[in-house]
Amino acid sequence: MNALEAKNIIKNYSGHYALKDVSITVPEQTVFGLLGPNGAGKTTLIRIINQITGPDSGEVQFFGQKLSPEHTSAIGYLPEERGLYKKMKVGEQCLYLAQLKGLSYNDARKRLHEWFKRFDILGWWDKKVEELSKGMAQKIQFITTVIHEPKLLILDEPFSGFDPINAELIRSEMLRLKESGTTIILSTHDMGSVEELCDNIALVNRAEVILSGAVKEIKNQFRTRTYELQYKGTALDLTISLGAFFELVDSTKEDDHMIAQIKLGEDKNLNQLLSNVLGSVEIISVHEVLPSMNDIFIEAVNNFNNAQS
Repeated sequence: MNALEAKNIIKNYSGHYALKDVSITVPEQTVFGLLGPNGAGKTTLIRIINQITGPDSGEVQFFGQKLSPEHTSAIGYLPEERGLYKKMKVGEQCLYLAQLKGLSYNDARKRLHEWFKRFDILGWWDKKVEELSKGMAQKIQFITTVIHEPKLLILDEPFSGFDPINAELIRSEMLRLKESGTTIILSTHDMGSVEELCDNIALVNRAEVILSGAVKEIKNQFRTRTYELQYKGTALDLTISLGAFFELVDSTKEDDHMIAQIKLGEDKNLNQLLSNVLGSVEIISVHEVLPSMNDIFIEAVNNFNNAQS
C-alpha cells in the first residue's frame, strides 16, 4: 500500500502557481525525498499534506483514504522553522506537546524518558529551553515530533545546525523508525543524506514535478557510460590503446598507479574497452562511475529551466 498519494495538486496564489498539477506517490515504510530549489513549491505541498492549507484542485490520499482532519494525529511534522517556548522547562514542554498529540500523561512521561535516555539528555529535563544550544533544542523538537509514533513523519531540513555526530544520530533514528513501520518524507538540500537514506524521490522545480522514482532507477537513468580504470602503465599507452570509440575524460596519478575515467562510445561495452587496453597497460580495478544525486539535481533543474526559457 502507498502511505500517501497526491494527485494533480494545483495551488495558486494571486495568479502565481505554487503547485502546478503536482502528483507524487510515497510507498509505505520508505524514506521519500522531496527535493527542489528554494521556492520550488515543496513547503506548499507539505502544508497541504498537513492540512494547514488546502489545494485549489486535486486530491491527497492517506493510506488509501481521502485525507481528512482525523488523519492529523497519525502525522508528525518537524518544520524547518524551529519553535519552542523558551521560558518553559524542557520536560514540562515535552509533556505538554505529547499530550496535545493524544498521549496520556503517564504514557507521555514513559515514552519521553525512553527517548531522553536514548539521546543521552536525561539531565536536561528540568532545564529551561532558553538554556539549550541550537542542536540540543533540535533534539527536543525531533523527540516531540515522533513521540506519538506517527504513521507518516515529515522532516524539513532535519540535519540543519547539527554537528556530524548528532546528524548521524538523527539518521540512525530515522532508519530505526522506518524499520519499525514509519513512512518518512524528507525535505532537504543535503544530497549526501538523500543518497544514504532515500528509497524514492520527487524533484520539484518551478511548481512542477520534473523527476520522480526510485533512487536506483534515477541514477541508472542519468548514467553517462563512464568507467574508472585503475592501472599500471603510462597515460600515453592508455590513450593510444583507446582508439576512436573510447573517450579519455580524466587521468591522474596516485602513488604507484594511474587512474583514468573513460567514456564508452555508442554501441560499445566494457568488454570491448578492456579488450582494447589489456595489451597496453596492467589493469588493477574497474568500476562504473554513477552520477551523484547532487549531479542529477543540478542537471535536471538546469535542463528544465533551459527548456522553459
